[in-house]
Amino acid sequence: MAHWLLYVDPGSGSYLIQVIIAAILGFLFYFKNLWWRIKAFFRKPGREEKEEKK
Repeated sequence: MAHWLLYVDPGSGSYLIQVIIAAILGFLFYFKNLWWRIKAFFRKPGREEKEEKK
């Protein structure tokens, strides 16, 4: 039977958790901005935008 010795020191573990959380938040922020741009593209121009174009 093989014994696996796994160890992650606390410094590396906390760094790894920070990297994972930053990646998740960056992913969410990117797609939030993308969603707003798509939504703005299909939105009808409002009263203020119509007046600006005149």
